[in-house]
Amino acid sequence: MNQYKKTFYKNQAESIIKKMRLRGMDAFYADTKEEANKIAMELIGQGVKKIGYGGSMTIDELGLKQKVVEAGHNLINREEMGKTPEGAQECNALLINADTFLMSSNAITLDGELVNIDKRGNRVCFLIYGPKQVIVIAGMNKICASEEDAVRRVRNCATPPNAVRLNQTTPCATYGRCCNCVNNSLCANIVVTRTSATPKRIKVILVGEELGY
Repeated sequence: MNQYKKTFYKNQAESIIKKMRLRGMDAFYADTKEEANKIAMELIGQGVKKIGYGGSMTIDELGLKQKVVEAGHNLINREEMGKTPEGAQECNALLINADTFLMSSNAITLDGELVNIDKRGNRVCFLIYGPKQVIVIAGMNKICASEEDAVRRVRNCATPPNAVRLNQTTPCATYGRCCNCVNNSLCANIVVTRTSATPKRIKVILVGEELGY
C-alpha cells in the first residue's frame, strides 16, 4: 500500500475516532496489524482473563487468538465447543461472562457507527450485552459514508464471500451479490450500534490496512 493511501487512512481514522468517543466508545488507530495486536493485548490487560471471540476473518488475519493463548489467557474455543448443541450452549454461557470479547465490524460509518449483519445473532449479541469489554478491530477498507452505504456494503461485499467461506447455498454465494433472500438468509439480523450504552465498554481499533471482507 502506498504512503498516500496510508496518510489518507490515518487522517480519516482520526476524524472517525473523535466521533466514536462522542458516542461513548473508546477508539484507537493502528498503522499496522502488529500495532493493532499490541493495542488489543494492552486493553486485555494483565492476569489470566477469559477471552471470547466472534467469527472474524480480521481476527484470524491478525493472529490475535494465538497471541491471547501465548499470553496465558483462557481462550474460549467456540469452534471446538460448538460441535454439539450442548457444547454450543455451554460456550455461550461462558462468552456472556467473558472479560473480553474480540470481533470485527462488517462496516463502520464516517460518523462512528458500527454496522453488523448476523444470521443467528450469536456474534452481535455479545457486542450488545454481556462481556465486560468488547474490542472491535477493523481495517479501514470497511469505512462507509453512511448507515445506508454500510448496509449496502455488508450485503454486497462482505456477506457473499462469507457465504462462500461457510459453504452456504444462498443466492449471494452463487451470484456474488445480495439477492434479498429470506430463506436461510445470512442477513437475518442487521444491527447498528450508535453508542456504547456502558461508556467505554466498546473499544474500537481502526487499522490502516485492508483486513477481512
